[in-house]
Amino acid sequence: MEEEFSEEELLEKAKKPGKDALKFHPFYRGKIQTNPKCAIRSFDDFGIWYTPGVAEPCREIDEDPEKVFEHTNKANMVAVVSDGSRVLGLGNIGPRAGLPVMEGKALLFKYLGGIDAFPITLDTEDPEEIIRTVKILEPSFGGINLEDFAKPKCFEILDTLREEMSVPVWHDDQQGTASIELAGVINALKIVGKDLEDVTYSIIGAGAANVALTRVMFTAGVPPENVIISDSSGILHEGREDLEENKDYNPYKWDLAKKTNGEGRTGGLEEAIRDTDVLVAASAPGPDTLKKEWIEKMNDDAVVFVVANPIPEIWPWKAKEAGARIVGTGRSDFPNQINNSIGFPGIFRGTLDVNAKTITDEMAIAAAHAIADTAEEKGLREDYVVPTMDEWEVFINQAVAVGEKAIEQGIARNELTSKELEESARSKIEKARKWTQSAMEEGLIEAPPEE
Repeated sequence: MEEEFSEEELLEKAKKPGKDALKFHPFYRGKIQTNPKCAIRSFDDFGIWYTPGVAEPCREIDEDPEKVFEHTNKANMVAVVSDGSRVLGLGNIGPRAGLPVMEGKALLFKYLGGIDAFPITLDTEDPEEIIRTVKILEPSFGGINLEDFAKPKCFEILDTLREEMSVPVWHDDQQGTASIELAGVINALKIVGKDLEDVTYSIIGAGAANVALTRVMFTAGVPPENVIISDSSGILHEGREDLEENKDYNPYKWDLAKKTNGEGRTGGLEEAIRDTDVLVAASAPGPDTLKKEWIEKMNDDAVVFVVANPIPEIWPWKAKEAGARIVGTGRSDFPNQINNSIGFPGIFRGTLDVNAKTITDEMAIAAAHAIADTAEEKGLREDYVVPTMDEWEVFINQAVAVGEKAIEQGIARNELTSKELEESARSKIEKARKWTQSAMEEGLIEAPPEE
């Protein structure tokens, strides 16, 4: 990518969404609301939807709890739960300041996946309280999306809830990010003519996103010894006494230190990146977190994904100048946006449509291949390795792939054909998009304030 703007101009461009957000959020007082999905022909219909008629479906559910999925919207409702302890790149800003992000997540669920999602921010950071609270919410929701929990408690919360709940629970910063990153790697390696199992990876950052990415990569066939992971203290390896001392607090990082880095590399970021084929960074925002001269030491036809927001770890044109052949960021204003918004709406759509009991890593991998295949069908290029958010077919394709995988794994309550999965996803997503556009055209959703 050739540089078209100065860094000062790009920084100003990066600030514009924030400036607009400060105008638009108070104008709308939030981003989501509830609306009826049933017909209201006259006020007599309230006797059906509420008392006295509603007593009959209540009796049926009391006799057969599974009927709740038939008589209510539970099967299409997701709770977006956070304690605000690690929101975006802002850190621990708490449940109130984190609420706009959870509302935004709910908006994407609806518009991109046709899913009714509700933001729930909790005024506690205690893992046991969080786990208990989410568990007692289960009767109302068909799925739980954990969001912006600090590590390492995010791992404990997810693992416990996945084991103890009968509705799907996932942490989008983990499995969601892993799905889109894996999809990007799959297609980027196709372009450069390398194999997923044979290349060497440098993973910069050992937070929730990259820990999940490595787990999903291993399940997808990447040998752990081919992966070199770095945290803020350097490369993970068995000789890191700090990791061993803290293994009870963060067993995930210690486990990775023991199974990865087959070469036994030591040192910092420069040593982690040298002679690798694929770099995935989910660490501190840049633009100077990663140096151009470090990228220059990667292998030929290198793939570089720098996904920190709002500023990537290195500007993409700097990475290209350093020799990287394919570069992706987390931003929509550069080519190859590697962002979990491409994944979670379609993954949850397929999960809910078959009423799956959980979301497995194999389902996330199926979604990754669906993402990759969607882009490949349109024609892969160095500046196009994953679909963009407005290519809504990608969400339908993921829903089908995820639903099929859940059925194959025996964790689906509903067994639908591929055609039924496709028709269900298309109908629900299309209705959500049409409703929003119609409401805007009719003035039910006002136009935002002008510049």
